[in-house]
Amino acid sequence: MSADLDAVLIGEADEALTVVERVITAGQYAIDTEFHRERTYFPQLALIQIQVDDSIFLIDPLAFDIRVMRPMFESDAVAVLHAARQDLEVLEHAVGAAPRRLWDTQLAAGFLGLSTPSLSSLLESELGVRVPKADRLTDWMRRPLSERQRNYAAADVANLRELHRRQSAELTARSRMGWLTEALDELQAEYRGPRDPLEAWRRIKEARHLRGADLAIAQDLAAWRERRAQHLDLTPRYVLADLALVGLAVAKPTGADQLKDIRGVDQRALRPVVDELIEVIATAADKRPRRDRGPVNNELPAAMRPAVPLVSAWVAQLAKNQQIDPALLATRSDLEAFLRGDAESRLLSGWRGDLVGTPLRRLVSGEVSLALDPAEGLVLERRSGDRA
Repeated sequence: MSADLDAVLIGEADEALTVVERVITAGQYAIDTEFHRERTYFPQLALIQIQVDDSIFLIDPLAFDIRVMRPMFESDAVAVLHAARQDLEVLEHAVGAAPRRLWDTQLAAGFLGLSTPSLSSLLESELGVRVPKADRLTDWMRRPLSERQRNYAAADVANLRELHRRQSAELTARSRMGWLTEALDELQAEYRGPRDPLEAWRRIKEARHLRGADLAIAQDLAAWRERRAQHLDLTPRYVLADLALVGLAVAKPTGADQLKDIRGVDQRALRPVVDELIEVIATAADKRPRRDRGPVNNELPAAMRPAVPLVSAWVAQLAKNQQIDPALLATRSDLEAFLRGDAESRLLSGWRGDLVGTPLRRLVSGEVSLALDPAEGLVLERRSGDRA
Protein backbone atom coordinates (compact mmCIF):
# COMPACT_ATOMS: atom_id res chain seq x y z
CA MET A 1 0.00 0.00 0.00
CA SER A 2 1.07 3.62 -0.43
CA ALA A 3 2.19 5.51 2.61
CA ASP A 4 0.73 8.77 3.83
CA LEU A 5 2.51 11.55 1.95
CA ASP A 6 2.25 14.00 4.85
CA ALA A 7 5.97 13.87 5.44
CA VAL A 8 7.54 14.98 8.72
CA LEU A 9 10.50 17.35 8.49
CA ILE A 10 13.39 16.39 10.76
CA GLY A 11 15.78 19.20 11.65
CA GLU A 12 17.26 18.18 15.02
CA ALA A 13 19.55 15.36 16.10
CA ASP A 14 17.25 14.00 18.81
CA GLU A 15 14.39 13.76 16.28
CA ALA A 16 16.69 11.91 13.88
CA LEU A 17 17.66 9.45 16.62
CA THR A 18 13.98 8.66 17.12
CA VAL A 19 13.74 7.79 13.42
CA VAL A 20 16.84 5.61 13.75
CA GLU A 21 15.25 3.68 16.60
CA ARG A 22 12.03 3.17 14.64
CA VAL A 23 13.91 1.86 11.62
CA ILE A 24 16.01 -0.57 13.63
CA THR A 25 12.88 -1.87 15.37
CA ALA A 26 10.94 -2.20 12.11
CA GLY A 27 13.79 -4.02 10.34
CA GLN A 28 13.04 -2.49 6.93
CA TYR A 29 12.84 1.01 5.48
CA ALA A 30 12.76 2.83 2.17
CA ILE A 31 15.36 5.52 1.59
CA ASP A 32 16.39 8.02 -1.06
CA THR A 33 18.70 11.03 -1.13
CA GLU A 34 18.88 14.38 -2.88
CA PHE A 35 22.31 15.84 -3.52
CA HIS A 36 24.40 18.13 -5.73
CA ARG A 37 27.84 17.55 -7.24
CA GLU A 38 28.01 19.81 -10.28
CA ARG A 39 31.33 21.39 -9.31
CA THR A 40 32.47 19.44 -6.25
CA TYR A 41 34.54 16.27 -6.08
CA PHE A 42 32.44 14.84 -3.28
CA PRO A 43 28.63 14.78 -3.46
CA GLN A 44 26.90 17.39 -1.29
CA LEU A 45 24.05 15.72 0.59
CA ALA A 46 20.96 17.96 0.68
CA LEU A 47 18.15 15.69 1.94
CA ILE A 48 17.46 12.14 3.14
CA GLN A 49 13.99 10.70 2.66
CA ILE A 50 12.97 7.72 4.79
CA GLN A 51 9.76 5.73 4.90
CA VAL A 52 9.27 3.36 7.82
CA ASP A 53 6.01 1.70 8.84
CA ASP A 54 3.42 4.19 7.51
CA SER A 55 5.45 7.35 8.11
CA ILE A 56 7.68 9.41 5.84
CA PHE A 57 10.48 11.57 7.20
CA LEU A 58 12.43 14.25 5.35
CA ILE A 59 15.72 14.58 7.18
CA ASP A 60 17.67 17.80 6.78
CA PRO A 61 21.45 17.09 6.86
CA LEU A 62 22.16 20.82 6.76
CA ALA A 63 20.54 21.37 10.15
CA PHE A 64 22.56 19.01 12.38
CA ASP A 65 25.39 16.46 12.37
CA ILE A 66 23.93 13.77 10.14
CA ARG A 67 26.45 11.22 11.40
CA VAL A 68 24.10 10.48 14.30
CA MET A 69 22.22 8.25 11.83
CA ARG A 70 25.16 5.91 11.32
CA PRO A 71 23.81 3.18 13.65
CA MET A 72 20.76 2.83 11.39
CA PHE A 73 22.91 2.03 8.36
CA GLU A 74 25.11 -0.36 10.34
CA SER A 75 22.10 -2.25 11.69
CA ASP A 76 20.42 -5.35 10.25
CA ALA A 77 17.53 -3.27 8.91
CA VAL A 78 17.08 -3.70 5.15
CA ALA A 79 17.20 -0.48 3.12
CA VAL A 80 15.06 -0.41 -0.02
CA LEU A 81 16.40 1.99 -2.67
CA HIS A 82 16.05 2.59 -6.40
CA ALA A 83 19.26 2.87 -8.46
CA ALA A 84 21.28 2.73 -5.26
CA ARG A 85 24.83 3.23 -6.54
CA GLN A 86 25.03 7.02 -6.10
CA ASP A 87 23.01 6.98 -2.88
CA LEU A 88 25.53 4.59 -1.32
CA GLU A 89 28.41 6.90 -2.26
CA VAL A 90 26.58 9.97 -0.94
CA LEU A 91 25.71 8.34 2.39
CA GLU A 92 29.16 6.83 2.86
CA HIS A 93 30.74 10.25 2.45
CA ALA A 94 28.25 12.26 4.52
CA VAL A 95 27.34 9.81 7.27
CA GLY A 96 30.40 7.60 7.35
CA ALA A 97 28.38 4.49 6.53
CA ALA A 98 26.01 3.18 3.87
CA PRO A 99 23.26 0.61 4.42
CA ARG A 100 24.81 -2.75 5.32
CA ARG A 101 21.81 -4.63 3.96
CA LEU A 102 19.90 -3.35 0.94
CA TRP A 103 17.50 -4.02 -1.90
CA ASP A 104 17.79 -2.11 -5.17
CA THR A 105 14.45 -2.05 -7.00
CA GLN A 106 16.07 -1.09 -10.31
CA LEU A 107 18.53 -3.98 -10.06
CA ALA A 108 15.74 -6.37 -9.10
CA ALA A 109 13.70 -5.19 -12.08
CA GLY A 110 16.60 -6.14 -14.34
CA PHE A 111 16.31 -9.76 -13.21
CA LEU A 112 12.64 -9.60 -14.11
CA GLY A 113 13.26 -8.53 -17.69
CA LEU A 114 13.20 -4.73 -17.42
CA SER A 115 16.19 -2.72 -18.62
CA THR A 116 17.25 -0.06 -16.05
CA PRO A 117 13.75 1.42 -15.61
CA SER A 118 13.26 4.78 -13.94
CA LEU A 119 11.42 4.76 -10.63
CA SER A 120 8.43 6.59 -12.11
CA SER A 121 8.03 4.09 -14.98
CA LEU A 122 8.48 1.14 -12.64
CA LEU A 123 5.90 2.40 -10.15
CA GLU A 124 3.40 3.08 -12.91
CA SER A 125 3.86 -0.29 -14.64
CA GLU A 126 3.98 -2.40 -11.48
CA LEU A 127 1.74 -0.54 -9.03
CA GLY A 128 -0.29 1.82 -11.21
CA VAL A 129 1.11 4.75 -9.22
CA ARG A 130 2.10 8.06 -10.80
CA VAL A 131 4.66 10.19 -9.04
CA PRO A 132 5.47 13.89 -9.53
CA LYS A 133 7.89 14.62 -12.35
CA ALA A 134 11.43 15.44 -11.34
CA ASP A 135 12.68 19.00 -11.74
CA ARG A 136 16.34 18.78 -12.73
CA LEU A 137 16.86 22.47 -11.92
CA THR A 138 15.63 22.21 -8.32
CA ASP A 139 18.08 23.60 -5.76
CA TRP A 140 17.90 21.07 -2.93
CA MET A 141 20.38 23.03 -0.81
CA ARG A 142 18.04 26.00 -0.53
CA ARG A 143 15.91 26.41 2.60
CA PRO A 144 13.06 26.31 3.31
CA LEU A 145 12.04 23.52 0.96
CA SER A 146 8.98 24.31 -1.10
CA GLU A 147 5.80 22.27 -0.88
CA ARG A 148 6.51 20.93 -4.37
CA GLN A 149 9.96 19.78 -3.31
CA ARG A 150 8.60 18.09 -0.19
CA ASN A 151 5.91 16.27 -2.18
CA TYR A 152 8.41 15.10 -4.78
CA ALA A 153 10.86 13.92 -2.13
CA ALA A 154 8.17 12.03 -0.21
CA ALA A 155 6.83 10.35 -3.37
CA ASP A 156 10.28 8.90 -4.06
CA VAL A 157 10.05 6.59 -1.03
CA ALA A 158 6.30 6.19 -0.53
CA ASN A 159 5.91 2.99 -2.55
CA LEU A 160 9.36 1.43 -2.56
CA ARG A 161 8.58 -1.15 0.13
CA GLU A 162 5.47 -2.35 -1.68
CA LEU A 163 7.51 -2.61 -4.86
CA HIS A 164 10.09 -4.64 -2.94
CA ARG A 165 7.41 -7.01 -1.68
CA ARG A 166 6.16 -7.73 -5.19
CA GLN A 167 9.61 -8.10 -6.67
CA SER A 168 10.69 -10.43 -3.89
CA ALA A 169 7.71 -12.71 -4.50
CA GLU A 170 8.32 -12.82 -8.25
CA LEU A 171 12.07 -13.41 -7.96
CA THR A 172 11.44 -16.22 -5.48
CA ALA A 173 8.92 -17.79 -7.85
CA ARG A 174 11.51 -17.67 -10.66
CA SER A 175 14.32 -19.01 -8.41
CA ARG A 176 16.39 -15.86 -9.04
CA MET A 177 16.80 -14.50 -5.53
CA GLY A 178 20.35 -15.86 -5.40
CA TRP A 179 21.22 -13.98 -8.59
CA LEU A 180 20.05 -10.70 -7.10
CA THR A 181 21.91 -11.36 -3.86
CA GLU A 182 25.17 -11.75 -5.80
CA ALA A 183 24.48 -8.56 -7.76
CA LEU A 184 23.73 -6.62 -4.56
CA ASP A 185 27.01 -7.83 -3.03
CA GLU A 186 28.83 -6.58 -6.14
CA LEU A 187 27.07 -3.24 -5.87
CA GLN A 188 28.07 -2.75 -2.25
CA ALA A 189 31.67 -3.70 -3.00
CA GLU A 190 32.01 -1.09 -5.76
CA TYR A 191 32.31 1.96 -3.52
CA ARG A 192 35.36 1.83 -1.27
CA GLY A 193 35.95 5.52 -0.63
CA PRO A 194 37.47 8.13 -2.95
CA ARG A 195 38.89 6.91 -6.25
CA ASP A 196 42.49 5.72 -6.35
CA PRO A 197 44.55 8.50 -7.98
CA LEU A 198 46.80 5.92 -9.64
CA GLU A 199 43.78 4.59 -11.53
CA ALA A 200 42.46 8.01 -12.59
CA TRP A 201 44.09 7.93 -16.05
CA ARG A 202 41.89 5.03 -17.10
CA ARG A 203 38.87 7.33 -17.19
CA ILE A 204 40.52 9.65 -19.74
CA LYS A 205 39.45 8.37 -23.13
CA GLU A 206 42.17 10.18 -25.06
CA ALA A 207 44.91 8.74 -22.81
CA ARG A 208 44.15 5.16 -23.76
CA HIS A 209 45.87 5.60 -27.12
CA LEU A 210 49.09 7.04 -25.72
CA ARG A 211 52.31 5.05 -25.50
CA GLY A 212 55.74 5.31 -23.91
CA ALA A 213 56.68 8.56 -22.16
CA ASP A 214 53.43 10.21 -23.28
CA LEU A 215 51.42 7.60 -21.39
CA ALA A 216 53.67 7.70 -18.32
CA ILE A 217 53.25 11.48 -18.07
CA ALA A 218 49.47 11.25 -18.59
CA GLN A 219 49.26 8.67 -15.80
CA ASP A 220 51.17 10.85 -13.33
CA LEU A 221 49.32 14.03 -14.35
CA ALA A 222 45.99 12.26 -13.86
CA ALA A 223 47.08 11.10 -10.39
CA TRP A 224 48.24 14.63 -9.51
CA ARG A 225 44.93 16.08 -10.76
CA GLU A 226 42.89 13.54 -8.78
CA ARG A 227 44.72 14.29 -5.52
CA ARG A 228 44.37 18.04 -6.03
CA ALA A 229 40.66 17.65 -6.89
CA GLN A 230 40.10 15.69 -3.70
CA HIS A 231 42.00 18.28 -1.65
CA LEU A 232 40.10 21.22 -3.14
CA ASP A 233 36.78 19.30 -3.36
CA LEU A 234 36.49 20.18 -7.03
CA THR A 235 35.49 18.11 -10.04
CA PRO A 236 38.79 17.00 -11.67
CA ARG A 237 37.99 18.75 -14.96
CA TYR A 238 37.93 22.09 -13.09
CA VAL A 239 41.48 21.42 -11.93
CA LEU A 240 42.74 20.42 -15.38
CA ALA A 241 40.67 19.55 -18.43
CA ASP A 242 41.16 16.14 -20.06
CA LEU A 243 42.22 17.77 -23.32
CA ALA A 244 44.80 19.92 -21.53
CA LEU A 245 46.13 16.93 -19.59
CA VAL A 246 46.74 14.90 -22.74
CA GLY A 247 48.19 17.97 -24.48
CA LEU A 248 50.68 18.44 -21.63
CA ALA A 249 51.65 14.76 -21.77
CA VAL A 250 52.41 14.97 -25.49
CA ALA A 251 54.03 18.45 -25.53
CA LYS A 252 56.14 17.89 -22.36
CA PRO A 253 56.64 21.61 -21.53
CA THR A 254 59.72 22.45 -19.47
CA GLY A 255 58.64 25.95 -18.46
CA ALA A 256 55.54 28.02 -17.71
CA ASP A 257 56.00 30.10 -20.86
CA GLN A 258 55.29 27.01 -23.02
CA LEU A 259 51.83 26.38 -21.55
CA LYS A 260 50.19 29.05 -23.72
CA ASP A 261 50.70 26.92 -26.81
CA ILE A 262 48.87 23.89 -25.42
CA ARG A 263 45.18 23.61 -26.18
CA GLY A 264 42.82 23.64 -23.24
CA VAL A 265 45.33 24.88 -20.66
CA ASP A 266 44.04 27.64 -18.36
CA GLN A 267 47.28 29.43 -17.43
CA ARG A 268 45.59 31.64 -14.85
CA ALA A 269 44.10 28.68 -12.98
CA LEU A 270 47.39 26.76 -13.04
CA ARG A 271 49.62 29.69 -12.07
CA PRO A 272 49.78 28.76 -8.33
CA VAL A 273 50.88 25.19 -9.13
CA VAL A 274 52.76 25.59 -12.41
CA ASP A 275 56.16 24.66 -10.92
CA GLU A 276 54.63 21.57 -9.35
CA LEU A 277 53.01 20.64 -12.65
CA ILE A 278 56.26 21.02 -14.62
CA GLU A 279 58.04 18.86 -12.03
CA VAL A 280 55.43 16.11 -12.42
CA ILE A 281 55.96 16.14 -16.18
CA ALA A 282 59.77 16.11 -15.91
CA THR A 283 59.81 13.26 -13.39
CA ALA A 284 57.30 11.14 -15.31
CA ALA A 285 59.12 11.58 -18.63
CA ASP A 286 61.85 9.20 -17.43
CA LYS A 287 59.40 6.53 -16.26
CA ARG A 288 57.93 3.57 -18.01
CA PRO A 289 54.10 3.58 -18.09
CA ARG A 290 52.24 1.36 -15.65
CA ARG A 291 51.09 -1.64 -17.66
CA ASP A 292 49.91 -3.92 -14.88
CA ARG A 293 46.31 -4.00 -16.09
CA GLY A 294 43.68 -1.91 -17.81
CA PRO A 295 43.27 -0.51 -21.31
CA VAL A 296 46.96 -0.83 -22.22
CA ASN A 297 46.72 -4.62 -21.93
CA ASN A 298 43.09 -4.92 -22.90
CA GLU A 299 43.52 -5.29 -26.61
CA LEU A 300 42.19 -8.53 -28.00
CA PRO A 301 44.23 -10.51 -30.52
CA ALA A 302 43.19 -9.51 -34.02
CA ALA A 303 41.71 -12.95 -34.70
CA MET A 304 39.38 -12.61 -31.71
CA ARG A 305 37.97 -9.15 -32.40
CA PRO A 306 35.26 -10.26 -34.85
CA ALA A 307 33.97 -12.62 -32.15
CA VAL A 308 32.89 -9.77 -29.85
CA PRO A 309 29.85 -8.53 -31.84
CA LEU A 310 28.82 -12.13 -32.56
CA VAL A 311 28.97 -13.12 -28.90
CA SER A 312 27.25 -9.87 -27.93
CA ALA A 313 24.38 -10.78 -30.24
CA TRP A 314 24.13 -14.20 -28.61
CA VAL A 315 24.06 -12.63 -25.13
CA ALA A 316 21.24 -10.32 -26.25
CA GLN A 317 19.30 -13.36 -27.49
CA LEU A 318 19.98 -15.23 -24.25
CA ALA A 319 18.80 -12.22 -22.23
CA LYS A 320 15.58 -12.11 -24.26
CA ASN A 321 14.99 -15.82 -23.74
CA GLN A 322 15.71 -15.59 -20.01
CA GLN A 323 13.78 -12.31 -19.58
CA ILE A 324 16.69 -10.49 -17.99
CA ASP A 325 18.36 -7.15 -18.68
CA PRO A 326 21.26 -7.93 -21.10
CA ALA A 327 23.50 -5.44 -19.28
CA LEU A 328 23.23 -7.61 -16.17
CA LEU A 329 24.22 -10.73 -18.08
CA ALA A 330 27.39 -9.38 -19.67
CA THR A 331 28.69 -6.03 -20.89
CA ARG A 332 31.01 -5.71 -23.87
CA SER A 333 33.88 -5.25 -21.41
CA ASP A 334 32.90 -8.50 -19.68
CA LEU A 335 32.96 -10.36 -22.98
CA GLU A 336 36.32 -8.91 -24.02
CA ALA A 337 37.83 -9.79 -20.64
CA PHE A 338 36.57 -13.35 -20.98
CA LEU A 339 37.83 -13.76 -24.56
CA ARG A 340 41.32 -12.55 -23.70
CA GLY A 341 41.50 -14.97 -20.76
CA ASP A 342 41.26 -12.47 -17.89
CA ALA A 343 41.38 -14.51 -14.66
CA GLU A 344 39.21 -11.89 -12.93
CA SER A 345 36.40 -12.01 -15.51
CA ARG A 346 32.94 -11.85 -13.94
CA LEU A 347 31.84 -14.56 -16.37
CA LEU A 348 33.96 -17.22 -14.70
CA SER A 349 31.90 -17.65 -11.54
CA GLY A 350 28.50 -17.29 -9.91
CA TRP A 351 25.26 -17.04 -11.81
CA ARG A 352 26.97 -15.36 -14.77
CA GLY A 353 29.37 -18.26 -14.98
CA ASP A 354 26.47 -20.71 -15.16
CA LEU A 355 24.43 -18.75 -17.70
CA VAL A 356 27.14 -17.18 -19.86
CA GLY A 357 30.64 -18.33 -18.92
CA THR A 358 30.16 -22.09 -19.29
CA PRO A 359 28.51 -21.89 -22.74
CA LEU A 360 31.17 -19.42 -23.90
CA ARG A 361 33.96 -21.76 -22.77
CA ARG A 362 32.43 -24.46 -24.94
CA LEU A 363 32.21 -21.97 -27.84
CA VAL A 364 35.83 -20.84 -27.51
CA SER A 365 37.06 -24.43 -27.24
CA GLY A 366 35.25 -25.32 -30.47
CA GLU A 367 32.86 -27.78 -28.84
CA VAL A 368 29.86 -25.74 -29.99
CA SER A 369 29.23 -23.05 -32.59
CA LEU A 370 26.81 -20.17 -33.11
CA ALA A 371 23.93 -20.87 -35.45
CA LEU A 372 20.82 -18.99 -36.56
CA ASP A 373 17.58 -20.78 -35.80
CA PRO A 374 14.52 -19.33 -37.62
CA ALA A 375 12.37 -19.80 -34.53
CA GLU A 376 14.79 -19.16 -31.66
CA GLY A 377 17.28 -16.73 -33.18
CA LEU A 378 20.98 -17.19 -32.31
CA VAL A 379 21.68 -20.49 -30.57
CA LEU A 380 24.68 -22.60 -29.62
CA GLU A 381 24.76 -26.03 -31.17
CA ARG A 382 27.22 -28.89 -31.18
CA ARG A 383 29.69 -28.65 -34.05
CA SER A 384 29.72 -31.22 -36.82
CA GLY A 385 33.41 -30.60 -37.41
CA ASP A 386 32.84 -29.73 -41.05
CA ARG A 387 33.61 -26.25 -42.37
CA ALA A 388 31.51 -24.63 -45.07
